[in-house]
Amino acid sequence: MVNIESIIKTLRIKGVSEEKIKEISLAYETAYDIHKDQERESGDPYITHPLHVADNLLRMEIYDPDTISAALLHDTIEDVKGRPFSKEDIAILINPEVAELVDGVTKMKGSNNFRTKKDLDSANTRKIVNGLPKDVRIILVKLADRMHNMQTLKYKKPEKQLENANETMKLFVPLALSIGAYQVKNILEDLSLLYIAPDDYKRIQEEKNALAQTEEPHLQEVGERIMELLEEREILGEAIIRTQTITSTYKKIKQGFDIKNIYDLFYLKILVENRDQCFPTLGIVHSMNTPMNGFIEDYINNPRTNFYQSLHTTVSNNNKLLKVKIRTFAMDKVAAFGIPAYWIAEEPKTIEETQRELENSQFVRQLNEIESAAQTDAEFIDILNSELLAEHHISVYNSKGETIKLPEGATVLDFVCQAYPNELDILTGALVNEREAFLNQQLANNDRVQILTSGKTNHSNWEQFATTSSARQKIKTLNEQTGIVSL
Repeated sequence: MVNIESIIKTLRIKGVSEEKIKEISLAYETAYDIHKDQERESGDPYITHPLHVADNLLRMEIYDPDTISAALLHDTIEDVKGRPFSKEDIAILINPEVAELVDGVTKMKGSNNFRTKKDLDSANTRKIVNGLPKDVRIILVKLADRMHNMQTLKYKKPEKQLENANETMKLFVPLALSIGAYQVKNILEDLSLLYIAPDDYKRIQEEKNALAQTEEPHLQEVGERIMELLEEREILGEAIIRTQTITSTYKKIKQGFDIKNIYDLFYLKILVENRDQCFPTLGIVHSMNTPMNGFIEDYINNPRTNFYQSLHTTVSNNNKLLKVKIRTFAMDKVAAFGIPAYWIAEEPKTIEETQRELENSQFVRQLNEIESAAQTDAEFIDILNSELLAEHHISVYNSKGETIKLPEGATVLDFVCQAYPNELDILTGALVNEREAFLNQQLANNDRVQILTSGKTNHSNWEQFATTSSARQKIKTLNEQTGIVSL
């Protein structure tokens, strides 16, 4: 049972100071008093919701006391009727930082500023998403909040269930992915699919459970053998059997795959103590099984844009393909919970340090560009959904081997605007996979692009070569600076 006593007990174990414990207790008492006349649609007292939101944060191993206080108070401004309570009240009662976090997760109310509910929803979505570059803790509270709302979605009417599930899939799943919180992303995806395609969800779940009976014993045997060889090398680790989420399996089936033929439906995850042990472990896996050419991916030396690190390999084992992921225990924490995992690492980073890293990430840079380019909330949402939160993206590499993530259909010029914006004025051409390419050429996943900057060029017609709004805006600015009229 989730209660304030269990939350405080966990925080004390994690070393939270008594001064902060008092603030959390006061936040709870305030929320309890404000929500005392409210009930959830389940019939439970409303206070159970902020308690579960705080508990979800603890399950994500987020022990920052201000974030927990904000979770307890996150609905006190928004959902209370007839009882005024403000950001300023929270600042005086708890502290200004908690007040900023609660304000960041609080939806705007309908007013004369919004002609329709759609306009209001667009403004609220824009506010939520822009919380990411402001303070990642705003997004963490929203994700924990959405998780509990999805866990209790059965109490809502069918049309509301579908509306919330689609919104979660389109907005909150990509937000979780943007900070590398794969475990949160997977939970939200599967909870959404349960209402979007309930029959498919149940069928896939049953088929996976049946296949696990035959597949998992084999994987366990392979994992035990790998562990034996690691121990001989004095490498301590753990082999874990993992399975694709129901949503990932659903997407594969929609692409025409038979569930029995999805080779990585079940896979092995090998965890070791430090980075230097990852590559010897990969060598051991390859010594036991034949590695498949083109199926080895190094996300340790070349992390994904959301900070994910791991080695992936696919091998042939007894004439069957087997996927293996290798990473450290610390990398696994980051893969589960995203960059907040750095706060509890062996050599922890401060919240301010992780925020600076996030601000320098490609996702936040693009988000800021969309914010600058969009004239209205509706335009912001359109660009956000089509470019940044789109389900299908490609990964393209620059000459340094760094990954640039782009929406499907992006061109060479889109890539240059994202990877080399300061060199647009001297750009004369590009090579794609060592071959000369036009700037309007569409890129494919895993393409390698090298820019050319020798000679002269005319960029008056470049805007029509770009597909992303941020690229078009950069080209427009370049033309204005150089006195060129765009064609």
